[in-house]
Amino acid sequence: MARITDQNNTPHAETVFKAIGTGNAAAKSMVVASWARSVHLHGLAPDLSLKVQRWSDFELAGRRDNLSRVLHVSKPTMERLSGMVSLAGCGVFLCDMDGVILQTHNAPGDDKDFKAMGLVAGADWSEKTQGTNGIGTCIAEGRAVSIHQNQHFSAQNTALNCMGAPIFDAQGSLAAVLDISACRDDLNSAMSGMISQAVSDAAGQIEADHFCDVYSGLRILRGAGDNKRAPVLLAVDGDDLVVGATRAARKAYGLPARSAFTPKPTSDLLDDAQTRGVGFESAERREMTRAIARADGNMSEAARQLGVSRATFYRRAKKLGLLSGDADQSN
Repeated sequence: MARITDQNNTPHAETVFKAIGTGNAAAKSMVVASWARSVHLHGLAPDLSLKVQRWSDFELAGRRDNLSRVLHVSKPTMERLSGMVSLAGCGVFLCDMDGVILQTHNAPGDDKDFKAMGLVAGADWSEKTQGTNGIGTCIAEGRAVSIHQNQHFSAQNTALNCMGAPIFDAQGSLAAVLDISACRDDLNSAMSGMISQAVSDAAGQIEADHFCDVYSGLRILRGAGDNKRAPVLLAVDGDDLVVGATRAARKAYGLPARSAFTPKPTSDLLDDAQTRGVGFESAERREMTRAIARADGNMSEAARQLGVSRATFYRRAKKLGLLSGDADQSN
């Protein structure tokens, strides 16, 4: 293959090895850290041709089945994102946690370019097979990444601009990666920044949609900071217990990062127990207040909903301060 050089006409492989061998460069640079993993952990060489490995149609179907729920909820977001970037020569790729491409969206006229680069369904773009790239490095880092041209490990991939963002499942574990890649060399920093933000926003939307789908039928609360970086969502059951949380919510509220947890009282997590009140009287007050609201202020109807007599309801309501003075009991 032709020798690939950087802007200073230095061979790409030389640039990679020099960076890896420079002191603590890997600790300061995500790209250099990935280059180091590519060499030392995966045994790859930047100047050798790395054949893109592809899974069979049967194996690909199995991987899609494993991620069927995410694939289903991601469809509208994927189509909307593709509509935004495909005219700019970008493709949208949804991959599983192993870096295998499950779905692709791009303009028909770009099929040839993406196929030539190996960006097709069933292709394995993990770091262990392709070195530093937008998909595999996103998986390795567990965060959104942008890998542009010569930042790729393999010289054969330096024509690509890749921006990947992680999608976490309802238990807080990495489930998939959403990637936008372009086979063009005129992608300026402003456009790159907008595309990176778009892919991160879309990944967050898919994560939120998947969480809501998993906990459909339950109340979903948005926590502080929701959508600033990732969805902060809590799933609350009929007993006002938090039974599910997105990865960002787990971090925000001190819940286990990637495992099931014992249901927690919503007021404890949201730190509003003092405002809401605790104990039987507070719980009774909240239940009676809700009943009155559902009955549009009709006390007799509220009592009926709670299964108590009107006299009992009025006595308890007066004790809890829900009535003012000698309220009219005729309703």
